[in-house]
Amino acid sequence: MGGDRPWLGRDPIGLGAGEPLRQRCHRAFDFWVGDWEVFLADGRRAGENRISVREGGCLLLEEWKGAAGSTGTSMNYYDPMSRRWVQVWMGAGSLIRISGVVVEGSMSLVGEIVVRSHATLPFRGTWTPMKDGRVRQFFEHSEDGGESSVVRGTLCEA
Repeated sequence: MGGDRPWLGRDPIGLGAGEPLRQRCHRAFDFWVGDWEVFLADGRRAGENRISVREGGCLLLEEWKGAAGSTGTSMNYYDPMSRRWVQVWMGAGSLIRISGVVVEGSMSLVGEIVVRSHATLPFRGTWTPMKDGRVRQFFEHSEDGGESSVVRGTLCEA
């Protein structure tokens, strides 16, 4: 195997052929996996969200379809080098790059959002599993350098 490419078929970093990198820390966001109907805090339907496990369990793929026709996709993974969860979101009107850890039972990711106007704003997302099986998503960003925040809260329901 390999011929003129001797590195093929080798395991240069010691993971084992086909053996996933997934450990307990990679499962910390599994509560979000599923097909969700998403509602705003006032009860209005916001859209649908599908969260699936990919790449041997090391990646969560989010596929968003908004009630008004918007779409977006995020890749979510545990980075063993930084020991943090990372989310990269791309939608028609924004790019989000956030990372973080579980804090008091909630996944808390902080970073930035780049909006349509090309402004880069501080951004935070928190995902909290609820006892009834739903997941509360809470998003906020700042338009004044962090002095105050604009809150966008949603609730995912199974």
